Amino acid sequence: MRVAVTGAGGRLGRAVLAALAEAPFTGISGPIAWRRPAYDLDDPSAVAGLIARDRPEVIVHAAAWTDVDGCARDPELAQRRNAEAVEALAGAAVAAGVDLILVSTNEVFDGRRTDGLGYRPSDAPNPINAYGASKLAGERAASAAFAAGGRPQGLAIVRTAWLYGPPGNDFPEKIARAAERARAAGEALRVVGDETGSPTSTSDLADGIVELIGAGELLGGIWHVVNGGAATRADWARAVLAGVGIEVPIEEVPAATWVRASTPPAWAVLEPTPLPSGEPLRPWPAALADQLPALRRRLVSIPA
Repeated sequence: MRVAVTGAGGRLGRAVLAALAEAPFTGISGPIAWRRPAYDLDDPSAVAGLIARDRPEVIVHAAAWTDVDGCARDPELAQRRNAEAVEALAGAAVAAGVDLILVSTNEVFDGRRTDGLGYRPSDAPNPINAYGASKLAGERAASAAFAAGGRPQGLAIVRTAWLYGPPGNDFPEKIARAAERARAAGEALRVVGDETGSPTSTSDLADGIVELIGAGELLGGIWHVVNGGAATRADWARAVLAGVGIEVPIEEVPAATWVRASTPPAWAVLEPTPLPSGEPLRPWPAALADQLPALRRRLVSIPA
């Protein structure tokens, strides 16, 4: 099976390429990496040529403009990159008979849920920021394109949340660096305590995407693919610092402590959708534990 991955140079794209390289159905040639400048969200018209050149059977759209605050400052650019580019990609895929896995986000929901349950694919989205609105517009554009082409089962929307993983500069590394600075200054580390989400390893998400592709035929619809359980930012920080051996007092503060261009959903938890195997991804603490050895090495090798 020929599988192309957009955003192949990004955090998730790299993880998907690595997972596909180990999948038996990609053959000896492996996955097809689409990265800039060949594939660029700012030049969506180029995708038809890439499809004609590489003839993929499935495209995993991992590329996106994920700068949430940047999207808030320039919502028109967010729409172009996260919605109009998806519309062009989906239209080209439908025309060529190619299946599409579109990676989306928990931020299509408003985060105002109070019953302690994670959002399900059947729950009505209601984004409260420009990033979530642009991603939801992309979901709807892709769904419309595949429905109009008579191939709704050719599209799978995979929503995820709070991604982290190689090559670093993610929440675990940033919080570890901040903790080192706080400890050196003799201060407590201030961490948001009123945002709750589903910390998700990019490698685990990539494995879930590969399982969807390898199920025999692409299963359409919406999938919530996240590591199990929920954590506040402070919970996540404590787990990271305990895992890398940094001891510093943590002071939980509200998200409003820091002024941001964007407003994130306070309750960002997704209920995991069972994958074709019948199993969801593993709980987030187990996934995090696998990432901690690499983080410890980065903390030693990368200057603060």
